[in-house]
Amino acid sequence: MASLASQLDGIFKPKSIAVVGASSRPGTVGNDLFRNLLFGGYQGCVYPINPKSEHILGVHCFQSLAEIPGDVDLAVLIVPAKAVLGVIEEAKAKKVKGLIIISAGFKETGKEGLELEKQVAAKVREAGIPLIGPNCLGVINASPEVRMNATFARKIPAYGKLAFLSQSGALCTSVLDYAEARQMGFSKFISFGNKADVKETDLLEYFADDPETSVIAMYLEDIGNGQKFIEVASKIFWEKKKPLLCLKSGRSAEGAKAVSSHTGSLAGSDQVYNAIFAQCGVQRVNTIAELFDYAALYTTQPLPKGNRLAIITNAGGPGIMATDAAVNAGLKLAELTKETEEALKPNLPAVASLHNPVDVIGDARSDRYEAATRVVLEDPNVDMGIVILTPQSMTDSDNIGAIIPKAVEGIGKPVVAAFMGVESVAVGVDTLVKNSVPNYSFPEDGIHSLGAANRLVQLQQLGDREYVRFNDCDVEKAKKIIADALGGGTEKYLTQAECRPLLECYKLPLLKSGIARSAEEAAEVVRGIGKKVVMKVMSADVVHKFDAGGVILNVDGADAAKAAYAGIYENVDKNVPGAKIDGILIEEMAAKGAEVIVGCNRDGNFGPLLMFGLGGTLVEVLKDVTFRLAPMWKTSAERMVREIKAFKVLDGFRGAPKADVASIVTTILRISEMVTNHPEIAEMDINPLIVHAQGEGSSVADSRVMLRKPE
Repeated sequence: MASLASQLDGIFKPKSIAVVGASSRPGTVGNDLFRNLLFGGYQGCVYPINPKSEHILGVHCFQSLAEIPGDVDLAVLIVPAKAVLGVIEEAKAKKVKGLIIISAGFKETGKEGLELEKQVAAKVREAGIPLIGPNCLGVINASPEVRMNATFARKIPAYGKLAFLSQSGALCTSVLDYAEARQMGFSKFISFGNKADVKETDLLEYFADDPETSVIAMYLEDIGNGQKFIEVASKIFWEKKKPLLCLKSGRSAEGAKAVSSHTGSLAGSDQVYNAIFAQCGVQRVNTIAELFDYAALYTTQPLPKGNRLAIITNAGGPGIMATDAAVNAGLKLAELTKETEEALKPNLPAVASLHNPVDVIGDARSDRYEAATRVVLEDPNVDMGIVILTPQSMTDSDNIGAIIPKAVEGIGKPVVAAFMGVESVAVGVDTLVKNSVPNYSFPEDGIHSLGAANRLVQLQQLGDREYVRFNDCDVEKAKKIIADALGGGTEKYLTQAECRPLLECYKLPLLKSGIARSAEEAAEVVRGIGKKVVMKVMSADVVHKFDAGGVILNVDGADAAKAAYAGIYENVDKNVPGAKIDGILIEEMAAKGAEVIVGCNRDGNFGPLLMFGLGGTLVEVLKDVTFRLAPMWKTSAERMVREIKAFKVLDGFRGAPKADVASIVTTILRISEMVTNHPEIAEMDINPLIVHAQGEGSSVADSRVMLRKPE
């Protein structure tokens, strides 16, 4: 069966369009949308359908789809929600190739609307007609060959290489207006509303092979299928080499769930999206302005081959601002060669700075800018550049805007401009943008975009993008352990001792241990281990064992074990009255090392979300953690370890031995495989995982698992 994406030409490249619900009344959606199609440059046939009108805007009006004499590729519906199902039946009989439902009145209105939307989705799938919407602005194809504005936005935008898709229709009109002010064009512009049928992943699949699209930007409120999104976006980014940008709303922490594990309490919904984007090359932006800052660069300039920046300016202050911004963006100031500095001398006054930032002085005119820009950007130590201009009385910004595109032509390095001002630099800015040199109002914005481009290139160069599989895992035994633990129930909390057999199936680094249910048994276990031990209460009622006094460290010898056994019972009885104690876990003391946490929380929409960070009792206070969805690539595990702010603690901070980071990565990947294989693992924590010195591995010091039968 053909993919939904392969059927979307009927929506994006229709040869004929019927507007069901077209109106003769100005100022209505039905009138504006029909007018846009009729007078906006669309070359195909447009048919208005309204049983109450004979003509609309001078065009003969039909009573229904069936009355139209020719074929209809696309039907745009602007009818009451309850009339939609009947129109779909007509579209099926007419063999329409695509539908856009502008109408509201579906799931956004409540239970009744949701039920109607489900019926609509089922009917279009049965008919094999792809549907955009309902409750959307519509679709624009700005390509010169199509020029279709099937929306009620005021006019069709300019053509460009940027595709934009949005869940919000109201946002789209503002975006179109903003893009026009920035002279940004689009290949396709889609408001897909409630996404009853065509979803963001279908649109991304379409754009992956769209020759008119080189950059994809998105506004999303949610993602329906996280694993599918990762699969499609990864292909676009790494195979098709197309940058993806996303503005995702809903960053607040209020969405976090109240769950028993550290991982669950830290895995708010926004963290899930951060994990998804990190795994598939999507750059997340914070604002519409930032989205277009990046898109302006990606659609006009080559990507950088390194992070060495050259700054050309006619004012010292903005040069310093640019330098600070470069450091914050992860860029380096390029060190110009002596040959470059010598070549600059004849073109600059004696007081000018020949070092980077190159200050051409406030009285610089276009000839000085032209010479300096070309010479500096040709330096082999320069990977990218920014040209800054502050309008002085002698500054011919109009001419400077015209010479910069010529000066950088053929260099093959990204160059941006920052003409600081409004009216006095307007002509120069207009010339820059029309000649594919993006301009930013302030240097920081331009450099922030160059830094994003550098990060994008680094991400594209990642290796080890293959899922890791371990052949030494006993999957069948693990399945039996889980089934036996759940029994006939739907949920079961496993203490450290209870989840140990499960962790053994995946060869996680466990310590020698035993279980005692009396003081004498405790003494016997300690004799068998023959080392200092830690003793921990086994109880589903005691979640935070340290806080309850349920953990005693450095127990040495049989007599100490008896005393510790009694002490734990006394502490728990005092701090968690009524707690059911199943025994005492006795485990050898791990060698010294850094404490980290590795855990998992299963999200209903996306599957298992793994977490890593510094461990111990302060993990929820510090919140220095990273997330990825399982299954994951080796490089994903490596990146999540190195992304925490406190990674330097593991990397030999202040002369301390470097931690065995490789063992952390292996542990994460083994857990990734375990939670992928067993959907019953709803939550789990290994906290702490004690990481020893490089080459000495790591040890599971504490663990817990919550099993839950999948719905």
